[in-house]
Amino acid sequence: MGHKGDTPDARIDEIAARQHGVVTLRQLEAVGLSRYAVAKRTKSGRLHRIHQGVYAVGHRGLSLHGRFMAAVLACGHGAVISHISAAGLWKLLDPIDGPVHVSVPSTSGRKRRKGIHLHRCPSLSPPQAPEGPSPSPSYPRQAGGRRRRLLTIHRDSIPVTTVARTIEDLGATTLAPRLIRRARRQAELKGYRLEGIESDRTRSDLEAAFLSLFAHHGLPAPEVNVTLGRWTVDFLWREERLVVETDFWTYHRGSVAFEDDHARELDLHAAGYTVRRFTDRQLEEEPERVAAVVRAALGG
Repeated sequence: MGHKGDTPDARIDEIAARQHGVVTLRQLEAVGLSRYAVAKRTKSGRLHRIHQGVYAVGHRGLSLHGRFMAAVLACGHGAVISHISAAGLWKLLDPIDGPVHVSVPSTSGRKRRKGIHLHRCPSLSPPQAPEGPSPSPSYPRQAGGRRRRLLTIHRDSIPVTTVARTIEDLGATTLAPRLIRRARRQAELKGYRLEGIESDRTRSDLEAAFLSLFAHHGLPAPEVNVTLGRWTVDFLWREERLVVETDFWTYHRGSVAFEDDHARELDLHAAGYTVRRFTDRQLEEEPERVAAVVRAALGG
């Protein structure tokens, strides 16, 4: 015998709670609603059609996760969030406005869906959740080199391509190269394993440019993004006790960043480190001078 709250609407709410606020027409029918009842609830504002066969429950204002889940459900079995949208879900990039990118493991079916950028990839395997500890947060336990990078898993209950596959897919988009590099760096800093991608441990194009400058001028390679006390410094020559920090000039005009920079330098000086700070403008306009200052600080 059903309890007091065992009604179609209560069961709809339970399903929506598990799916970031959205349900499918099949799920509505499974709890006992007819097409007429669905249409009636849509007219009254209880349901809101997001895609064909997919509804938001209670209101249309879906979260980012709700938009992603609605897109996956609209694309059918085996569909997963991918490409730019997957990078946002894994927090490798800030969410980017536009259609939700979804990949499906087929070559047939409906081609266009409003609000969805559909990618067809027969090599995708069904989403899996990792069982027990895995060598990387993005990898289920599976054997087999490249095949592991083609697997998909669930994040926040949403089917999505693995981090490694997401990075690989970004290379096939029109996304700016600097954003693809940023996504790679974020993945590395978060501890995801990216097979076949070498890491310089930089967190920005500016840091990478400085690292290239050091190499070009024959300066010894520094440690990159190292924790010293409560701070993470950009570049460290440990034996020489030299720290180099790199800043975008426009970013460090703010008062909060200004105060942080001074607190950082006071702590580092107190610990016996020499600190040299350079901006993107200095790198662009005076690279020879920057290299000379670092060489001198290294005792060269």
